Amino acid sequence: MTSIQTEDYSIHFKSNGYKELNAHLKNSDYSKIFILVDSNSHNYCLPMFLSNVETDVVIEIIEIEPGETNKTIDTCVGVWDALSELGGDRKSLMINLGGGVVTDIGGFIASTFKRGISYINVPTTLLAMVDASIGGKTGVDLGHLKNQIGVINSGEMVLVDTEFLKTLPHNEIRSGLAEMLKHGLIKSKAYWNKFTNLSDFNNIDFDTLILESIIIKKDIVVSDPNENGMRKTLNYGHTLGHAIESYCLSNPQKNDLLHGEAIAIGMIMETYISTKESGFSMSDCDNIKETILNIYDKISFSESDFAPIIELLKYDKKNEHGNINFVLLEEIGTPIVNRTVDNKHIIEAFHYYNS
Repeated sequence: MTSIQTEDYSIHFKSNGYKELNAHLKNSDYSKIFILVDSNSHNYCLPMFLSNVETDVVIEIIEIEPGETNKTIDTCVGVWDALSELGGDRKSLMINLGGGVVTDIGGFIASTFKRGISYINVPTTLLAMVDASIGGKTGVDLGHLKNQIGVINSGEMVLVDTEFLKTLPHNEIRSGLAEMLKHGLIKSKAYWNKFTNLSDFNNIDFDTLILESIIIKKDIVVSDPNENGMRKTLNYGHTLGHAIESYCLSNPQKNDLLHGEAIAIGMIMETYISTKESGFSMSDCDNIKETILNIYDKISFSESDFAPIIELLKYDKKNEHGNINFVLLEEIGTPIVNRTVDNKHIIEAFHYYNS
């Protein structure tokens, strides 16, 4: 897999990634290396990662608890304290080895410690490989509200090793697939069609699909690094998806959803809204719903859930001047941004998903 270059950083793959990482460590004057892990990546990924790292620089391991509920400023404070106690300085390097929570929070911690130290992302989940680790978005949640605090700041490089996917349970693979499905819907009908008959995860050519997904995201981010326009399209499915994810996290009567599971629901609903607001084909909408529900378990929403989820939409990051802004589709591969939506169409979308 050929490395991908951007103006600010490089994305390297598999054995070549370790070669590039080791060359970078050799040629950089880092005082100390901190590897941020959660308990899962510590147990399942760290030994393999360390076996491929060649450096004389002292390495310290900092572990956080796994899961979205720990993507908080309190976790940041704990890691900042650990960095200080372990002698971190402005010439330190942080390597974020883990899924989307680790890369999001690790990038934020590195970007703010000592007013900014270098960091490298080594994503270990499918979701982090194709989405969270790419593009320099970092941050934490504010209570149950997703990604309210953060900065856009790219690391030194991203190292993608698909061997880590062998450590993942089935539901984590499905979670990552949601972002890949999204990339097809907003950018490439040909790419989307590769998922329409997905029935056996064991026969997926992940290397090829991940590379194509990363290129789609990279191209969008490069065209709009600060999310003033085109980069907003990457939020397709996320306006309702984030609200649903936050609602389930905060409601003891609901099971927590993985990020991709919530985004899958959001994509079905926002595709339906697109049929009402931007002329999207209803037959394509039905096909998208069928494709997604062939991969993801259906979640039940009652009418009493609708209002509190809609209320959470006011905290979405894309909102401007008091307006709730959606990303919608005119057709597969043709998104439109900054669209306000009538609440009646949101409620209809819940009924469409439930039907």
